[in-house]
Amino acid sequence: MKIYGINGGPRKKWNTAKMLEQFLEGAKSADKRVETELIHLFDYSFAGCMSCYNCKRDDDARYGRCNIKDEISEVITQVSYADGVIFGSPIFFYNMTGQLRCFLERLLFPYHSFKKGEGSLAPKQVQTALVYTMNVTEARMRMSGYDRNLAGIERTIGEIFSSTPEILYAFNTYEFDDYKKYRADYWNELEKAEWHRTQFPVDLKNAFEAGKRMVEKIQAFLLSSDRIKQPSQQ
Repeated sequence: MKIYGINGGPRKKWNTAKMLEQFLEGAKSADKRVETELIHLFDYSFAGCMSCYNCKRDDDARYGRCNIKDEISEVITQVSYADGVIFGSPIFFYNMTGQLRCFLERLLFPYHSFKKGEGSLAPKQVQTALVYTMNVTEARMRMSGYDRNLAGIERTIGEIFSSTPEILYAFNTYEFDDYKKYRADYWNELEKAEWHRTQFPVDLKNAFEAGKRMVEKIQAFLLSSDRIKQPSQQ
């Protein structure tokens, strides 16, 4: 059983990465057979969908797969055949990072069929989740419509991989290790530090538990699939 964490943020040791790490730790704690891998998208040089439409060509060798060859191509293949994947991103200007958006375009568009009644072309069902970290409160997020901005891609992920993604948030995040080094007095450093001390551990715990839930969903799906196969094998 393989579960990937996809970090769409530029920092490898900060809020988003920590949430992803805890999710993967939770997954491993649920079943000793689980293998996990955390991938940092900023380690790769790639672009989003190029509108070449080779993935829609009437050609078995190209249909339903991204034909662009670059540093992210192998990751796309690996994720497509995973049992589970969690995508993570800090919120930049009311939405996920451009890096994660580009990756999702490349991952999802080839599996989006233009043929009537064909449905998803993804090679298998994949359990999915998303985690967003942001420096605003939940109330501000709702008021500003972050959740509405993200709803479309969340729905697409669910449709392509035949599983509704679980959504996790970490609000009011601590952005700097020392606010005095930055011109950022819009934020109250003491309030931020206290929130980080008391609430962020709760967020990490929630991510850990969500990782366990993903494994339970995968196990239930594999069990149901095995039961369906049994009659034809007798």
